[in-house]
Amino acid sequence: MQINFAAVSAVKTGVWVVAAAEGVGLLPAAAKADRAAGGALSRAMPTSQFTGKSGQILEVLAPAGVAASRILVVGLGKSEDFRRCGAETAAATAVGKLKGTAETEVTFEIDTPRGGKAKGAQLAAHLAMGIALKSYLFNQYRTKDLAEHESKLAKATVLTQDVAAARKAWARLEPVAASVALARDLVNEPPNVLSPIEFARRVKGLTKLGLKVDVLGEAEMRKLGMGALLGVGQGSERESQLVVMRWDGARKKDAQPVAFVGKGVCFDSGGLSLKPAASMMGMKGDMGGAAAVVGTMRTLAARRAKVNAVGVIGLVENMPDGKAQRPDDVVTSMSGQTIEVLNTDAEGRLVLADALWYAQSKFKPRFVIDLATLTGAIMIALGQEHAGLFSNDDKLSERLTEAGKKVGEPVWRMPLGSAYDKLLRSKIADMKNIGNQYAGSITAAQFLQRFVQEKTPWVHLDIAGVAWQDNEQKPLIPSWSTGWGVRLLDELVAEHYEG
Repeated sequence: MQINFAAVSAVKTGVWVVAAAEGVGLLPAAAKADRAAGGALSRAMPTSQFTGKSGQILEVLAPAGVAASRILVVGLGKSEDFRRCGAETAAATAVGKLKGTAETEVTFEIDTPRGGKAKGAQLAAHLAMGIALKSYLFNQYRTKDLAEHESKLAKATVLTQDVAAARKAWARLEPVAASVALARDLVNEPPNVLSPIEFARRVKGLTKLGLKVDVLGEAEMRKLGMGALLGVGQGSERESQLVVMRWDGARKKDAQPVAFVGKGVCFDSGGLSLKPAASMMGMKGDMGGAAAVVGTMRTLAARRAKVNAVGVIGLVENMPDGKAQRPDDVVTSMSGQTIEVLNTDAEGRLVLADALWYAQSKFKPRFVIDLATLTGAIMIALGQEHAGLFSNDDKLSERLTEAGKKVGEPVWRMPLGSAYDKLLRSKIADMKNIGNQYAGSITAAQFLQRFVQEKTPWVHLDIAGVAWQDNEQKPLIPSWSTGWGVRLLDELVAEHYEG
């Protein structure tokens, strides 16, 4: 999709998108469109029960004398609630409405309702973000009936009072949109294509943006003592990988980096603790945490962020085989702690244990945040709306919570405590990899905390409920994969850790 910015006097060709607010009605640009259409919009609102609520849309074919082919009025919701996420949702709603039509061009002329927080150039830039995120397609493996799955929209123009400022604001956001698309691509890829080695190869391609990328194979990880990670992948014919990304953008080159760690189980069968068939479908997405870390690191490099950052992802396949890890095995992690593996389907925490320890030992970061599609239990608690947040640091937790509200990727803090930690006691090793039948997401986080080095601020994000969706449920997400986490982490860094 080609996205342009133009002055408000520009001709509205193709589809003309305007807006209304709940309790206010048509906003000035929409009132202008209504006059041009001979009052067609205001006449259609009562019969269509259009009130301007967020997500509502009203469509009218443009009469003779109007350059546009049709006019869409999108609802912005209540004026005081209108922020940048509202602008993105409005744009995405319009783009979604045009899917399946023959329209090739759309022009957005959307005002900020009185009291709204998204204004001017920022409003225009976030409209563009909504357009970009909704326009995402993953059709690489379709060979027929493409018209049913592709939009003919090729050009979107956003009208604004300050074109130069809007372009500047979009230049900051466009790398984020592209990185979300990359994260979605990685999660959407089928597992026979995206092996750990292929995943690592694709990350290597990001060196053209200035990222430094190192890949550790099994021999190198064995020398480092990464028995927890290697145990997960030993049943697969495909070699496990540890990928280390670095972005050195801080003004002081020796500045302490921020660190992101991602679970990258490219396919999770459950291992010898084999999943039921229905639960195995979709397990190509069990590397959503790693995809988010890659997308975040790409964003920081593409926008030349003034920060030093490290991304570490552990890439494995968890497969059943004569060489596979067994329930009751004991493995030794890079930290030296031993783990009794009672369930081979609780594998992500084993991957993260070594990846977390490596990131802290090697880089001594200001903080470390890990992301993982770790437990189904978090979906029981939070559904598919919030990611679970577990942390040893209040300030970092609060900053992530605020960032999530701003970008529409909300998190909810969950408890940790010694009583939960006791559930991991093993009869023969330092710990076991599962607790009992209760508090599964909490005991998983307690397990990870055992690999957080003293005084390191740490957050674990359990994204099992938000990394993908079974249907197109959310306005900005037209695919199975959501790309969740890229925007959240970029916002956190931009707001608090650059300079």
